[in-house]
Amino acid sequence: MSERFEAVLFDCDGVLVDSEGITNGVLRAMLEELGWKLTPAECMRIFVGKAVKDEQALIEAQTGKPLAEEWFVRFRERRNAGLVAHVQAIPRAVEAVAQVSERFQGRIACCSGADRFKVELQLRKCGLLDFFEGRVFSGHEMPRSKPFPDVYLAAMERLGVHPERCAVVEDTVTGVRAGVAAGAKVYGYSPPEAGHDAPAALRAAGASVIFVDMAQLPGLLG
Repeated sequence: MSERFEAVLFDCDGVLVDSEGITNGVLRAMLEELGWKLTPAECMRIFVGKAVKDEQALIEAQTGKPLAEEWFVRFRERRNAGLVAHVQAIPRAVEAVAQVSERFQGRIACCSGADRFKVELQLRKCGLLDFFEGRVFSGHEMPRSKPFPDVYLAAMERLGVHPERCAVVEDTVTGVRAGVAAGAKVYGYSPPEAGHDAPAALRAAGASVIFVDMAQLPGLLG
Protein backbone atom coordinates (compact mmCIF):
# COMPACT_ATOMS: atom_id res chain seq x y z
CA MET A 1 0.00 0.00 0.00
CA SER A 2 1.16 3.54 -0.68
CA GLU A 3 2.90 5.18 2.26
CA ARG A 4 1.19 8.41 1.42
CA PHE A 5 -2.41 7.46 0.69
CA GLU A 6 -4.87 4.95 2.10
CA ALA A 7 -7.60 5.37 -0.54
CA VAL A 8 -8.10 6.66 -4.08
CA LEU A 9 -11.33 8.34 -5.18
CA PHE A 10 -12.09 8.58 -8.90
CA ASP A 11 -14.42 10.90 -10.75
CA CYS A 12 -16.33 9.04 -13.48
CA ASP A 13 -17.02 11.08 -16.65
CA GLY A 14 -13.81 12.03 -18.43
CA VAL A 15 -11.64 10.08 -15.97
CA LEU A 16 -12.94 6.51 -16.23
CA VAL A 17 -15.35 6.71 -19.17
CA ASP A 18 -15.26 8.77 -22.35
CA SER A 19 -18.80 10.08 -22.07
CA GLU A 20 -18.62 13.87 -22.12
CA GLY A 21 -18.94 14.20 -25.89
CA ILE A 22 -21.94 11.85 -25.99
CA THR A 23 -23.81 13.56 -23.16
CA ASN A 24 -23.06 17.04 -24.44
CA GLY A 25 -24.16 16.10 -27.96
CA VAL A 26 -27.58 15.12 -26.61
CA LEU A 27 -27.75 18.23 -24.43
CA ARG A 28 -26.76 20.54 -27.26
CA ALA A 29 -29.45 19.09 -29.54
CA MET A 30 -32.13 19.48 -26.85
CA LEU A 31 -31.05 23.04 -26.06
CA GLU A 32 -31.26 23.89 -29.76
CA GLU A 33 -34.82 22.54 -29.77
CA LEU A 34 -35.52 25.14 -27.06
CA GLY A 35 -33.92 27.87 -29.16
CA TRP A 36 -30.46 28.06 -27.55
CA LYS A 37 -27.84 27.28 -30.20
CA LEU A 38 -24.36 26.37 -28.96
CA THR A 39 -21.27 25.03 -30.66
CA PRO A 40 -19.89 21.75 -29.27
CA ALA A 41 -17.01 23.68 -27.66
CA GLU A 42 -19.37 26.20 -26.05
CA CYS A 43 -21.60 23.46 -24.68
CA MET A 44 -18.63 21.62 -23.18
CA ARG A 45 -17.24 24.82 -21.65
CA ILE A 46 -20.55 25.72 -19.99
CA PHE A 47 -21.72 22.30 -18.82
CA VAL A 48 -18.76 19.95 -18.45
CA GLY A 49 -18.34 18.67 -14.90
CA LYS A 50 -21.77 19.94 -13.86
CA ALA A 51 -25.11 18.24 -13.28
CA VAL A 52 -27.62 19.44 -15.89
CA LYS A 53 -30.34 19.66 -13.22
CA ASP A 54 -28.21 22.22 -11.35
CA GLU A 55 -28.16 24.44 -14.45
CA GLN A 56 -31.95 24.75 -14.80
CA ALA A 57 -31.97 28.48 -14.01
CA LEU A 58 -29.28 29.17 -16.63
CA ILE A 59 -31.13 27.18 -19.31
CA GLU A 60 -34.43 28.91 -18.52
CA ALA A 61 -32.73 32.32 -18.63
CA GLN A 62 -31.15 31.61 -22.02
CA THR A 63 -34.25 30.07 -23.62
CA GLY A 64 -36.99 32.07 -21.90
CA LYS A 65 -38.87 28.82 -21.35
CA PRO A 66 -39.64 27.05 -18.07
CA LEU A 67 -38.30 23.51 -17.84
CA ALA A 68 -40.68 20.91 -16.48
CA GLU A 69 -39.42 17.66 -14.95
CA GLU A 70 -40.51 15.93 -18.16
CA TRP A 71 -37.71 17.72 -20.05
CA PHE A 72 -35.10 16.30 -17.69
CA VAL A 73 -36.65 12.84 -17.98
CA ARG A 74 -36.41 13.02 -21.78
CA PHE A 75 -32.83 14.29 -21.54
CA ARG A 76 -31.82 11.34 -19.35
CA GLU A 77 -33.57 8.86 -21.65
CA ARG A 78 -31.84 10.20 -24.77
CA ARG A 79 -28.51 10.50 -22.96
CA ASN A 80 -28.72 6.92 -21.65
CA ALA A 81 -29.54 5.58 -25.12
CA GLY A 82 -26.47 7.35 -26.50
CA LEU A 83 -24.26 6.01 -23.73
CA VAL A 84 -25.49 2.45 -24.14
CA ALA A 85 -24.68 2.65 -27.85
CA HIS A 86 -21.36 4.48 -27.75
CA VAL A 87 -19.65 4.93 -24.35
CA GLN A 88 -16.17 3.46 -23.96
CA ALA A 89 -13.60 3.44 -21.18
CA ILE A 90 -10.94 6.14 -21.20
CA PRO A 91 -7.83 4.62 -22.80
CA ARG A 92 -5.90 2.50 -20.27
CA ALA A 93 -8.33 3.38 -17.46
CA VAL A 94 -9.39 -0.23 -16.83
CA GLU A 95 -5.80 -1.36 -16.43
CA ALA A 96 -4.98 1.61 -14.18
CA VAL A 97 -8.00 1.01 -11.94
CA ALA A 98 -7.14 -2.69 -11.66
CA GLN A 99 -3.61 -1.87 -10.52
CA VAL A 100 -4.75 0.82 -8.08
CA SER A 101 -7.48 -1.42 -6.65
CA GLU A 102 -4.99 -4.21 -6.03
CA ARG A 103 -2.42 -1.93 -4.44
CA PHE A 104 -4.96 -0.24 -2.16
CA GLN A 105 -6.74 -3.50 -1.36
CA GLY A 106 -10.04 -2.32 -2.81
CA ARG A 107 -10.02 1.00 -0.95
CA ILE A 108 -11.18 2.93 -3.99
CA ALA A 109 -14.47 4.66 -4.84
CA CYS A 110 -16.19 6.31 -7.78
CA CYS A 111 -17.50 9.77 -6.87
CA SER A 112 -19.56 11.43 -9.61
CA GLY A 113 -21.75 14.48 -9.92
CA ALA A 114 -24.06 12.45 -12.19
CA ASP A 115 -27.08 10.36 -11.24
CA ARG A 116 -26.41 6.82 -10.00
CA PHE A 117 -28.16 5.10 -12.91
CA LYS A 118 -25.88 6.82 -15.42
CA VAL A 119 -22.72 6.17 -13.41
CA GLU A 120 -23.42 2.47 -12.91
CA LEU A 121 -24.59 2.02 -16.51
CA GLN A 122 -21.30 3.43 -17.78
CA LEU A 123 -19.08 1.54 -15.35
CA ARG A 124 -20.87 -1.73 -16.15
CA LYS A 125 -20.60 -1.23 -19.93
CA CYS A 126 -16.90 -0.40 -19.68
CA GLY A 127 -15.99 -3.34 -17.44
CA LEU A 128 -15.30 -1.19 -14.37
CA LEU A 129 -18.28 -1.70 -12.07
CA ASP A 130 -16.86 -4.72 -10.23
CA PHE A 131 -13.95 -2.62 -8.98
CA PHE A 132 -16.36 -0.12 -7.38
CA GLU A 133 -19.22 -2.37 -6.24
CA GLY A 134 -20.79 -0.82 -3.13
CA ARG A 135 -18.53 2.24 -3.43
CA VAL A 136 -20.31 4.37 -6.04
CA PHE A 137 -21.33 7.82 -4.82
CA SER A 138 -23.66 10.16 -6.74
CA GLY A 139 -23.85 13.91 -6.29
CA HIS A 140 -27.59 13.62 -6.94
CA GLU A 141 -27.91 11.84 -3.61
CA MET A 142 -25.97 14.49 -1.64
CA PRO A 143 -27.14 17.81 -0.16
CA ARG A 144 -24.87 19.56 -2.69
CA SER A 145 -23.09 18.36 -5.82
CA LYS A 146 -19.66 19.36 -7.12
CA PRO A 147 -17.92 21.82 -6.76
CA PHE A 148 -18.98 21.22 -3.16
CA PRO A 149 -17.13 18.36 -1.44
CA ASP A 150 -20.14 16.35 -0.24
CA VAL A 151 -19.73 13.38 -2.58
CA TYR A 152 -16.06 12.99 -1.68
CA LEU A 153 -16.67 13.42 2.04
CA ALA A 154 -19.33 10.69 1.88
CA ALA A 155 -16.84 8.30 0.25
CA MET A 156 -14.15 9.12 2.80
CA GLU A 157 -16.58 8.44 5.64
CA ARG A 158 -17.65 5.12 4.12
CA LEU A 159 -14.03 4.05 3.68
CA GLY A 160 -13.03 5.34 7.11
CA VAL A 161 -10.15 7.39 5.70
CA HIS A 162 -9.08 10.91 6.67
CA PRO A 163 -9.10 13.43 3.79
CA GLU A 164 -5.34 14.01 3.90
CA ARG A 165 -4.84 10.28 3.30
CA CYS A 166 -6.98 10.32 0.14
CA ALA A 167 -6.03 10.94 -3.47
CA VAL A 168 -8.73 12.26 -5.80
CA VAL A 169 -8.55 11.86 -9.59
CA GLU A 170 -10.42 14.52 -11.57
CA ASP A 171 -10.47 16.07 -15.03
CA THR A 172 -12.55 19.26 -14.62
CA VAL A 173 -12.18 22.50 -12.70
CA THR A 174 -15.50 21.81 -10.95
CA GLY A 175 -14.32 18.39 -9.83
CA VAL A 176 -10.87 19.56 -8.76
CA ARG A 177 -12.46 22.22 -6.56
CA ALA A 178 -14.65 19.54 -4.96
CA GLY A 179 -11.65 17.35 -4.17
CA VAL A 180 -9.64 20.24 -2.77
CA ALA A 181 -12.60 21.37 -0.65
CA ALA A 182 -12.80 17.83 0.74
CA GLY A 183 -9.19 18.11 1.90
CA ALA A 184 -7.68 15.57 -0.50
CA LYS A 185 -4.68 15.79 -2.80
CA VAL A 186 -6.05 16.07 -6.34
CA TYR A 187 -4.49 14.52 -9.43
CA GLY A 188 -5.65 16.27 -12.59
CA TYR A 189 -6.07 14.10 -15.68
CA SER A 190 -5.58 16.30 -18.75
CA PRO A 191 -5.07 14.37 -21.99
CA PRO A 192 -3.90 16.29 -25.08
CA GLU A 193 -7.43 16.44 -26.50
CA ALA A 194 -8.53 18.47 -23.46
CA GLY A 195 -6.75 21.45 -24.99
CA HIS A 196 -3.68 23.55 -24.38
CA ASP A 197 -5.22 25.60 -21.56
CA ALA A 198 -6.66 22.66 -19.58
CA PRO A 199 -3.61 21.80 -17.42
CA ALA A 200 -3.22 25.40 -16.23
CA ALA A 201 -6.93 25.61 -15.40
CA LEU A 202 -6.76 22.41 -13.31
CA ARG A 203 -3.66 23.67 -11.48
CA ALA A 204 -5.33 27.01 -10.80
CA ALA A 205 -8.30 25.13 -9.31
CA GLY A 206 -5.95 23.33 -6.93
CA ALA A 207 -4.73 20.15 -8.64
CA SER A 208 -1.32 19.21 -7.23
CA VAL A 209 -0.28 16.87 -10.05
CA ILE A 210 -1.21 16.95 -13.74
CA PHE A 211 -0.89 13.82 -15.90
CA VAL A 212 -1.79 13.08 -19.51
CA ASP A 213 -2.26 9.28 -19.68
CA MET A 214 -4.14 6.98 -17.29
CA ALA A 215 -1.24 4.52 -17.54
CA GLN A 216 0.80 7.02 -15.53
CA LEU A 217 -1.55 7.08 -12.55
CA PRO A 218 -0.48 3.96 -10.60
CA GLY A 219 3.14 5.12 -10.63
CA LEU A 220 2.23 8.66 -9.59
CA LEU A 221 0.24 7.40 -6.60
CA GLY A 222 3.20 5.35 -5.44
